[in-house]
Amino acid sequence: MGERRRAHRGCLRRGDRRLPPHRARLSRVTAVAFSELAGFVFDLDGCVWNGLVLNPGAGEALAALHRAGRRLGFLSNNSRATGRELRDRLHALGVTVAEHVLTPLEILGEVITERWGRSRVLVIGAREVEEAIVRAGHAVVDMNDWRTAHAVAVGNDFDLTYERLTAAARVAAATGRLVTPNVDPRLPIENGEFLPGCGAIVKAVAVAAGVEPVIVGKPEPPLFRIALERLGLPASKVAMVGDSVASDIVGARGVGMPTVLYAPQRGGTATAADAVVRSFAELARLAGI
Repeated sequence: MGERRRAHRGCLRRGDRRLPPHRARLSRVTAVAFSELAGFVFDLDGCVWNGLVLNPGAGEALAALHRAGRRLGFLSNNSRATGRELRDRLHALGVTVAEHVLTPLEILGEVITERWGRSRVLVIGAREVEEAIVRAGHAVVDMNDWRTAHAVAVGNDFDLTYERLTAAARVAAATGRLVTPNVDPRLPIENGEFLPGCGAIVKAVAVAAGVEPVIVGKPEPPLFRIALERLGLPASKVAMVGDSVASDIVGARGVGMPTVLYAPQRGGTATAADAVVRSFAELARLAGI
């Protein structure tokens, strides 16, 4: 999953008295380059919003970045919505600058094709997962016919039953083919609460089946690379901003992007990301706007 990738080596010592306190958390590259970057890519859940509520200052900071000419992209590991659906949700919340929004559902079916060819797939997850798989030319298998499946795709399933979990594990064990949009253990929602994430379900299936999942979303490279292509910018000119070290920071570093950890309620260090911010106001200052 890329978590063994080396951390950025250009970190300043915390005790460097030549820098203001907040700058001591930034790398040597970060201290001079963030105001010069041409674009920013944002995680959504836990960063731009929690549940159906924008995080404080997010809308204002995004609008200011857009006015300053920065190109903006959004990456979500959401396994229940397409990029278009999330873009519409952002627009409804007043973030009208959101155009480039990607989720793993954009490429889920393509990944199955590349790995295993046209397949019969058992789906544990939302209707949107099934639709993404069918669009790519695969057939979705009814749970009662799980023995005929060539692979199993596991997303976040709010109607999960033990019977469905069992069928998924049996398909994965029989075929060795388990694919998932993400392995995020939690889905952040309003008021600091969370729901068990897609990763919690995938972990149960993988352990029972004795197989490792193929991960489509972050921290794997494809979504990051597609975002950069849509922005028309090289990785070195675009920062990834997110709240998950394992998903956002590790993944972005894997493709060469500078990184910002959004950590309003917990500590962060320069070894986790090139910069750590506690608020969107601090991010705006970092970006020089």
